[in-house]
Amino acid sequence: MSEILAENLSGKAVMGSDGTELGMLYNITMDLKTGELADLLIEPDEQLDSTTVAFDSDEEGRFQVPVKRVQAVKDYIVVQR
Repeated sequence: MSEILAENLSGKAVMGSDGTELGMLYNITMDLKTGELADLLIEPDEQLDSTTVAFDSDEEGRFQVPVKRVQAVKDYIVVQR
């Protein structure tokens, strides 16, 4: 995957590989010891039934999507479901 600045990802819409709009990127977590990116935190779309999403959630209800599930970054961030 090509390099993309984090500032270009801020507020970008996130879509599942099945075409489901999951929500908007809220933040990205990382391992402070290794510097590796860990999870995308996604603010769920209000229209989305969150019970149909298999990702873990944080205490605020945001989806935690492992960075390794990112398939593409264009108009949307596309993640494998």
